Amino acid sequence: MILPIVAYGDPVLKKKAVEIDKDYPKLEVLIANMYETMYGAYGVGLAAPQIGLAVRMFLVDTEPFAEDESFSEEEAAELKTFKKTFINPIILEEDGDEWAFNEGCLSIPDVREDVFRQPRIKIQYQDKDFNTHVEEYDGLIARVIQHEYDHIEGVLFTDKLSSFKKRLLKGKLQNISKGKIKVDYRMRFPAMSRKR
Repeated sequence: MILPIVAYGDPVLKKKAVEIDKDYPKLEVLIANMYETMYGAYGVGLAAPQIGLAVRMFLVDTEPFAEDESFSEEEAAELKTFKKTFINPIILEEDGDEWAFNEGCLSIPDVREDVFRQPRIKIQYQDKDFNTHVEEYDGLIARVIQHEYDHIEGVLFTDKLSSFKKRLLKGKLQNISKGKIKVDYRMRFPAMSRKR
């Protein structure tokens, strides 16, 4: 089932999410719904706060990036097959010289900006069966994970922009929070939530 994606301005996007355990209600259904929601919005990552749940879970599928011809065959092959669900993740290390990449977010449609992040990460997480893993990633996969991880920390990519950039985007962000934007996927806007 495709769920509505929470828009910029909703307080759930600024909350630090809480851990879950294997007794979390209907977890398999939730994960399946999150993948369906992400694919329905042409995303490469989706965090639980983006569907209104302040829990430490996100999923990533970088296959759409594999079509980009700027990647080597090896990089493209890795991007094409990278699909994971991260539960209760903790980024243990980030290292390397920061690099810029133009990021967007399903909760902030039609806004794309260069964000600086470190290229390598080490992350500990649990899979859908609650087995614990510690893995290292770099490049674009690391960046997508960092972006989604920020969501469960209550951080949006716009928080990482300069105060000048934030001022330039202020009107656009206000319009998104009021639902004054056209998107081709289901969204839930803060203005609508308050009316209930």
